[in-house]
Amino acid sequence: MPAPLMPHVMPTYGRLPFALSHGRGSRVWDTDGKEYLDALAGIAVNTLGHAHPKLVAALQDQIGKLIHCGNYYQVPLQEGLATLLVERSGLTNAFFCNSGLEANEAALKIARKYGHDQGIDLPEIVVYEKAFHGRSIATLSATGNPKVQQGFEPLVPGFVRVPMNDLAALQEVARSRPKVVAVFLETIQGEGGINPARNDYLQAVRKLCDDKGWLLMLDEVQCGIGRTGKWFAHQWAGIQPDVMPLAKGLGSGVPVGAVVCGPKAAHVLQPGNHGTTFGGNPLAMRAGVETIRIMEEDGLLGNAARIGGLLKAGLQRELGGLPGVVDIRGEGLMLGVELDRPCGQLLGQAAEAGLLLSVTADKVIRLVPPLIFSEADVAETLRILVPLVKQALAAPAA
Repeated sequence: MPAPLMPHVMPTYGRLPFALSHGRGSRVWDTDGKEYLDALAGIAVNTLGHAHPKLVAALQDQIGKLIHCGNYYQVPLQEGLATLLVERSGLTNAFFCNSGLEANEAALKIARKYGHDQGIDLPEIVVYEKAFHGRSIATLSATGNPKVQQGFEPLVPGFVRVPMNDLAALQEVARSRPKVVAVFLETIQGEGGINPARNDYLQAVRKLCDDKGWLLMLDEVQCGIGRTGKWFAHQWAGIQPDVMPLAKGLGSGVPVGAVVCGPKAAHVLQPGNHGTTFGGNPLAMRAGVETIRIMEEDGLLGNAARIGGLLKAGLQRELGGLPGVVDIRGEGLMLGVELDRPCGQLLGQAAEAGLLLSVTADKVIRLVPPLIFSEADVAETLRILVPLVKQALAAPAA
């Protein structure tokens, strides 16, 4: 058994036995010089790939000016990034934090205060089976994974759980739970196995929220910022949420989170209700502004849709219909291949073959590459991944 690479770091991750040194575009290299094609992008974070020259220059410029100043003062870059997000979402106001967990935590606080402002003393929030919203005690409680929750009880009360895409279950909640104030779901569940909410379901939930006076809160932490070929995944359904948490790809690797709200939720939080030391710092805001600018200059929404379509079609052509392949699903460059058996070993096997990916929900191969992925990258992904999947399916069941 090799000695751990970082013996003084808390053992909270099951890491592979190598360390990445540097990257360029869709490629990374480890400290031994081995090259990998990155189809994981830091778990849907590195929107522009690695060392994008426009982003590097902008961040170097910002570091030479101001990294952090605190929210006692106006931060013009916050106004700039908020404007970009509002213009692309059709919503009205943004709050900035540091991560998806923090964005989701803020959304939960907005929902609770929204309920209290209406005189509801114990407001409830509808959440979903297989959901993942973070690892704080509150977002852990909203998450629909008992393995993640185990050992951290008691969970925070006030959540009502329903299955994804089951409108009858949600309608029953509407009939039987008078203290519900919001519906909170990932437009495409990431950690839960790349499970999309159907467009017709999202449209029906939007209408139900309008009818009941509930907030519709769509977690776009993983599926937002162009990953599906639109700025936000819910835009495929032609709807708008009231509250939209963002993070991951918004800063192309610089930690940043946001909660973007529409009129029903934008002024629920007032001075003193919420805050953050690092949230909205100039460096993170510059990363967000430049990410959006570069995405538009380089046509990355269209690239995500086109290249994601090629990758999905290739996976369906090579793997669809094989015994043991349950489903191939997702949108743009957020794709999952579900097998009928655990396949965690593919994480290490693919890395050994030069491809970075992840396995989530035990049985789902997750592909969330940078939005700069090319046709050649798709071909290489298929060349490496398809034989490994076939090998896994041919192996005797454990």
